[in-house]
Amino acid sequence: MPIQGAHLVINPQDLSDCRFVDQTFPDPAPGRCLIRIDSFAMTANNITYGRASGQLGYWEFFPVEDPAYGRIPVWGFADVVASNVPEVAEGTRLYGFLPMSTHLEIEPGKVTGRGLMDEAETRKGKAPIYNQYSFCSGDPMYAPDQEGLISLFRPLYTTSFLLDDFFRSNGFFGAEAVALTSASSKTALGMAHAMKAGGTEGVKLIGLTSAANMAFVQGLGVYDEVIPYDALDTISAASLAYVDMAGNGDVRRALHERYADDLQHACLVGGTHWTGRDRDVKGLPGPKPAFFFAPSYAQQRIADWGGAAFQARLGTAWSAFLGDAERWIRVVETPGNDAARAIYLETLRGKVSPDIGNILSLA
Repeated sequence: MPIQGAHLVINPQDLSDCRFVDQTFPDPAPGRCLIRIDSFAMTANNITYGRASGQLGYWEFFPVEDPAYGRIPVWGFADVVASNVPEVAEGTRLYGFLPMSTHLEIEPGKVTGRGLMDEAETRKGKAPIYNQYSFCSGDPMYAPDQEGLISLFRPLYTTSFLLDDFFRSNGFFGAEAVALTSASSKTALGMAHAMKAGGTEGVKLIGLTSAANMAFVQGLGVYDEVIPYDALDTISAASLAYVDMAGNGDVRRALHERYADDLQHACLVGGTHWTGRDRDVKGLPGPKPAFFFAPSYAQQRIADWGGAAFQARLGTAWSAFLGDAERWIRVVETPGNDAARAIYLETLRGKVSPDIGNILSLA
């Protein structure tokens, strides 16, 4: 029996241009399932997906009929409502990479007791981490009372975990201090927590943030020093490596001009300050900024350690982090299409308080 659904579609050229469109989903064809998207997190990371789409193809995962629009991916939970795949039962609850929609048709492959891979045409050639859906019943990192925190942090924490390993494996690049821009962002919080938990061998950890978020970041207790963006000249370290979660060209240039050859590494990750991301940063002194693509580094580490060992290390770090995240972040669940659109736009404009974790669901 056909099911009526809807999508929040967005103009890649103007992320503030967004609207809902309806779609009727027929019964799935053989080899396919229809899932009902129950809830998903909305964070600055999703804005990064939209801004980085031309480089990393995020718009290609979930295309829509109108080529002028697309769907920005999110992370969350869904239930199988119709299945034409014997190994996937209706009612199965999944966690993974989703569109901002009520429903999604998937083409399951490599089904195991822990999950499946979506082998739909639009997913081919993409990093496996984005195509994998976990069965909640077989997921050791799943807890039903923590679904909100899982949606908010789990995909970001994997990047945090990998960044910590990357910097640690490289001896923090010989820097006296490591600075994280957008220090209140969820990826930065995870990386800072992992660095503190693992020890920094005397390397100072500095959080760079806006004046408005200073009190929140200082209260976390994971940074040795917290400095507002308008006081970058007060950083006391003689040499520095930085992780740019913000994508703000002005901040990046200021760090390069301040440190020049004493800048040991420049790592690009996110783009929470999306309006400043494209400003001219050519001809920067010091090392050329290098983009860190977490899925590729994850595959490298899985090859080094083995899949089971990788998951065990990640699970241990995640469990330790989650206890603190529960104290730092208040999960707010908001249903309804109009509310989802409004919160998406608030996130786009950087208007969401850092201590709020928004969980959305469409009708």
